Amino acid sequence: MEILVYAGLFLFDSNPDLPDQLADKAKTGAQVRILLGDPDSAMIHQRGEEEGIGDDLAARARITRRYLEPAAVTPGVEIRLHDTILYNSIYRFDDDVLVNPHVLGAPAGQNPVLHFRYIPGARTFRHYMRSFDYAWDRGTPS
Repeated sequence: MEILVYAGLFLFDSNPDLPDQLADKAKTGAQVRILLGDPDSAMIHQRGEEEGIGDDLAARARITRRYLEPAAVTPGVEIRLHDTILYNSIYRFDDDVLVNPHVLGAPAGQNPVLHFRYIPGARTFRHYMRSFDYAWDRGTPS
């Protein structure tokens, strides 16, 4: 499971047991990689301004990070912070990836979600996962 977001707070607000579920999955061998926006980065502040919420996006990223603290100590759960320009939020679960393209001036929740499935030889799934790996390699441990 892999997640790339600035905050993704909706995941934890709507499912408060998610950190425990992630830890449980990791204990059974699942690899969980989560990239959150660095709340102190220039990119997250810029995105907050573009969405019209200012520093609230950074606060949302801090809250998400706090919610993930119980899972973060579990082997198999890795959390990193990134300061990239985030063109898409990415949510990968096994052979499925959900991509939430970001439209300038609109919060992520007001934009579409695209669903792609891994198909051998197909390009789109791998294309988005290379983007995830690009951000992951530049992230810093939380």
